[in-house]
This record gives sequence, structure tokens and C-alpha cells, in this order.
Amino acid sequence: MSAVAERYAAALAEVALERKTADKVKNDLRAFVDVYLSSADLRNALESPVVSSDVKHKVIHEVAAKMGLDAAVQNFLYLIADHRRTEMLHEIPAALQQQLNMRMGIAEAEVSSARELSGAERQQLTAMLERRTGKKIEASFREDKALLGGAVVRVGTTIYDGSVREQLNRLRERLETE
Repeated sequence: MSAVAERYAAALAEVALERKTADKVKNDLRAFVDVYLSSADLRNALESPVVSSDVKHKVIHEVAAKMGLDAAVQNFLYLIADHRRTEMLHEIPAALQQQLNMRMGIAEAEVSSARELSGAERQQLTAMLERRTGKKIEASFREDKALLGGAVVRVGTTIYDGSVREQLNRLRERLETE
């Protein structure tokens, strides 16, 4: 992710949090980017240096009106178009998510387990991760048949490996040193 995309996302996150519309802004931006990426006509209109800024604003206004986009997102898109940064639109939603999470004390966790976890197990694991990290956890869960048992959790750059394979490796290392 580019530093420029992160700066734009940080500015949008600041506005969204100030207006208390973070979820709407995040969802609206992602929806617009999906439309932008799927429409060659929209991309051509916003990326072309031949198309005037006024025309780009009109196009953005029409799309925003049809989609019911938040005013902050619409103004942000004007800024992106005016600064000829539309090629970065595919990066900005992820950068915005990171900025919002950082500012709101939220950490994303990816949980891989040997079997499908029940709702109660998911809640228990999420609560334990929240206590350990001191942050609110938004977890995504997936089943990994390659694991013998247990789970592997990644929160940011930290990995918590509670898999049976890792426990066996630790036991083997302990036995080898004795």
C-alpha cells in the first residue's frame, strides 16, 4: 500500500470519525470503488486528463446521488479526481479500514482452526484475544484441514500458534534439551 494512499485514507478517516459516520463512509467508499473498478466508462471519465474537472465533478455527483453516498465520500472523490489520484482508488478502502481500526482501537484477527468453531468457541477466543491485546477484536474464522488440531491466530504481525503440530514441536525441543 502506498504512502500517498495512506495519507488520503488518514484524512478521510479523520473526517469520518469527526462526523461519527465511520461505518457509512467506509461502506460507501468501498461500494463506489467496486462500481469504479467494474465500469470502464466511469474509469475512463475520471482518469482521462482530457476530461475537465467540472465534468468529473458532475459524473461523481451523478453516481453519488444514485448510490446515496455520504457527502464526505463525495467530497473525497472530488479531491481524488482533482489531484489525479483515481488510479489509487483500489488501495484506499483497505488503507481507510486500517486507519479507522487504529484510531478506534480495533485489531483484526485471522483465526485458522482444524475444525469449524462453534459460536461459543468463537466468542471465547475473541474475548481472550481482546484481554490479551487490550483492543477490540474483529475476527475472521476459517477452517484449515492441514492443522492436526487446535488453532493458529494472527493479530497484526503477532502469531499465536496453539496448533497440535506446534505443541508437539515444543515438546520435542524440550525432550531434546534434557
